[in-house]
Amino acid sequence: MRFGVLGATQAYAADGSALPVAGERLRALLVLLLLDADRTVPPRRLIDGVYGDRPPEQAANALQSQVSRLRRLLPGARIEFGPAGYRLAVDPQRVDVHRFTRLAGAGRAALADGDPRGAAALLRDALDLWRGEPLADVAGAPFADVEAARLRELRLAAIEDRVEADLALAPSGAPLIAELRTLVAAHPLRERLHGLLMRALHGAGSRAEALAAYADARRVLAEELGADPSAELVALHA
Repeated sequence: MRFGVLGATQAYAADGSALPVAGERLRALLVLLLLDADRTVPPRRLIDGVYGDRPPEQAANALQSQVSRLRRLLPGARIEFGPAGYRLAVDPQRVDVHRFTRLAGAGRAALADGDPRGAAALLRDALDLWRGEPLADVAGAPFADVEAARLRELRLAAIEDRVEADLALAPSGAPLIAELRTLVAAHPLRERLHGLLMRALHGAGSRAEALAAYADARRVLAEELGADPSAELVALHA
C-alpha cells in the first residue's frame, strides 16, 4: 500500500487503486498512525488526537471501533494492537512524509559534503512529493495545527537547501532572484532567505540591490524582533 499526508489524505491499494477514507475523525486516526508509520502509538495519544479534550465516556472502546472501521476501509493494511498501543505495519517509505524526510536529509548531507548537483536532485525529488498544505483534510483535528506547522518548517528548510544548491551550481544567481524575493516577502524573519537573496543579487551583478536587501533585513528584524542581524548575515554584508 501507499499513503500520503502532504496534501489531502491519500491511501492506495497494492494495485494502485485509491481507497477513500471518509470522515474527519477516521482520517485523523489514519494520519496519526501514518505520522508514526511502523511504530506503536499509545491509545491515549490517539484518543487525544481524534477527540481532543472532549472524548466519549468509553474512549478506549470508541477508539477500538474507529480502528475496526479503518481496517475495513483499508483491507490491505495491517493495524496491529499490543500492550503499548496500535501500530500501522507499513514501510515508512511508502508514506510520502517519511520519503520526504529521508530525501531532504540526504540532500542536506550532500550539500554539506560539497555535492550541490546531487543535493539539488535529491531536494527536488523531496519537494515534488508535496501536493498542497500538509494534513489538508484533517485541519480540524486537535493535533493538526502543531504537526502541520512542523511539516511546513521542514519544507521551507528543504527549499532553502535547494536554493543553496542551485546557487552553488549557478553563482550568477539571476534565475533565483524572483523566487527568493517571493520567499522573503512570505517569510521576512528568515535570515537565511535574506542571505540567499543577497548572494543571488550579488552574483547577478546587482551589488547595490544586494546591499539594499541587507538593509531591508536589518530593518525588519529590528521592527519585528528588536534584534540585530546574525553574525553570519553581517559577515555576508561585509
